[in-house]
Amino acid sequence: MTSSFGRALGAMITPFDGSGALDREGAARLAVRLVDGGCEGLVLSGTTGESPTTSDAEKAELIRAVREAVGERASIVAGVGSADTAHAKELARQAERAGADGLLLLTPYYSRPPQDAVEEHFRTVADTTGLPVLLYDIPGRTGTRIEPGTMLRLAEHPRIVGVKDCAYDLLGTQKVLSRTELAYYTGCEEFILPLYAVGGAGYISTVANVVPAELRAILDAFDAGDTAGAALLQRLALPLIELMMADGLPGTVTAKALLGALGLPSGPVRAPLRAADAVRTARLVAAYEALSPACPALQSSPSGGTSRPEAGGA
Repeated sequence: MTSSFGRALGAMITPFDGSGALDREGAARLAVRLVDGGCEGLVLSGTTGESPTTSDAEKAELIRAVREAVGERASIVAGVGSADTAHAKELARQAERAGADGLLLLTPYYSRPPQDAVEEHFRTVADTTGLPVLLYDIPGRTGTRIEPGTMLRLAEHPRIVGVKDCAYDLLGTQKVLSRTELAYYTGCEEFILPLYAVGGAGYISTVANVVPAELRAILDAFDAGDTAGAALLQRLALPLIELMMADGLPGTVTAKALLGALGLPSGPVRAPLRAADAVRTARLVAAYEALSPACPALQSSPSGGTSRPEAGGA
């Protein structure tokens, strides 16, 4: 499935300055680096962007800063997730005014509404603006799955165009793919190639904050017909993916630790999150440094790979 948002989307962190305030300049610099590195779209104020602890005003300012920095070179999808339908509607209107191209809408969390209420929530928010909507299916965080039957009904809505898929149910995903035109993006980097190979639209990736070109190369190789090369690139990325996403710390924490170690915009995380310790950060840097030399496909990749910094410097 194709999507106007592109194939390779980065779930961008929200940079903060030393005092913990929004770093508008840092956000602009990081956004440019990600687009230069191959991201065709940026998702702002998702979980990776610390949406639970950023204010509505900060979310709007982040969209404006990134739009000014990247112009029309990349799509901007704004996270508008909330457990409160009325608040999600206001976030959607705010994102549209600030210049977003689309919305990422989370299943209401904690209250665990039944499927008919989940469906009504999504339809209500999707009706609030004229922007296309991606649904975010991540039951491990929200406590509620968007069941395949619910997804099939929601696919009939004219502005619900795709899904960020973190349900870890490839069978259910393929059932929906086979019966709808929804663009499915994996939010789990270990599934970049598997989902793409069965008709997915691409990925929305936290790991892309640090290695945008290396992940983009997986899609480029597959699209060029080099399936063996794509599989190799996917496997080569796994050590870093595991350390960043499956080693006990949230991806926000590991992404900011690695970006900070590389001298790139990041800043502290906001409580209740805590920064990675020095040992964990050193392991992340080692995995990062090992990845690019092992990816010769980057030398000829359309996404380049020239914006990669040396560890410890910008």
